[in-house]
Amino acid sequence: MKKITIPLLSLLLVLFFGCANLAEEKSLKWSDNLESSVKLAKSESKYVLVNFTGSDWCVWCKKLNAEVFSQKEFAKYANEKLVLVKIDFPRSIEQTEATKKYNQDLAFKYGIQGFPTIVLLDKNGNLVAKTGYQPGGAANYVTHLSQLFSQK
Repeated sequence: MKKITIPLLSLLLVLFFGCANLAEEKSLKWSDNLESSVKLAKSESKYVLVNFTGSDWCVWCKKLNAEVFSQKEFAKYANEKLVLVKIDFPRSIEQTEATKKYNQDLAFKYGIQGFPTIVLLDKNGNLVAKTGYQPGGAANYVTHLSQLFSQK
């Protein structure tokens, strides 16, 4: 009986904590419109984090999402300090032609060369910095972002 109970308990713990991280990711509000996000950032006196991603194919984008964006440390920081925007370039997720053009225009405007690229803007929409994946998890990423914003 113990042999069955211990693996079952382990499985339940993995499912619980995996779902908890997924809930953190789902609790974040990602916009797909930069202009409305800058207006919101201005009204709330927050920064804008623009995530240029290939969500369904880019290995480093998936890694950034799993290690940072889906973690509670990042969610807490983001809810207090950031307005989040996702500009996606998927390969197997359908997008309208208007969305594709909008995303391509933004990528051109910010000189996006690869994915993931994170563009950080102040509350007025001015470029603060560009960054990407950083090793070390959510706590390290929050520190990294804080340092970039403090240099402005």
